[in-house]
Amino acid sequence: MAIKSFRGLMKNDTIDTISLHTNDGSIGYRIVKFEIMPNNFNVTDEYNVKIYKIPQTATTTTFDFSDNTILAAAYFENDAGVQGTYSSVVFDNEIVNQDIYITHQSQSTNSCNYYIELEQIKLDLNENTVATLKDIRNIASQ
Repeated sequence: MAIKSFRGLMKNDTIDTISLHTNDGSIGYRIVKFEIMPNNFNVTDEYNVKIYKIPQTATTTTFDFSDNTILAAAYFENDAGVQGTYSSVVFDNEIVNQDIYITHQSQSTNSCNYYIELEQIKLDLNENTVATLKDIRNIASQ
């Protein structure tokens, strides 16, 4: 199916919501690309950006891949004027049919850009039910 892309600039310690839900939940999404880039390369900083299945109440600088609500994570470390370190992980076996939430936390107050590509997937009734129930279960367990 189609590829949908989203991009934005996030201030430090913020959470963005990407609205994906539909009335019947028949469209699912899988992340196929996730990249971040600092707003300013002339500063020294670390950027931690994560995508979650459920609403988040806070941002963190730690990564926990045992958290079954995380869909993707990216880290960028920049030393002013020197090539930085970049790492990005996407759990591409995850399909969601509800909104997703992006968090950004840096070591200072610098902003960070993100770019996401989502593959749109038509869900049959069984897949729709499974995706929705997984989201409900994840919200209930938090």
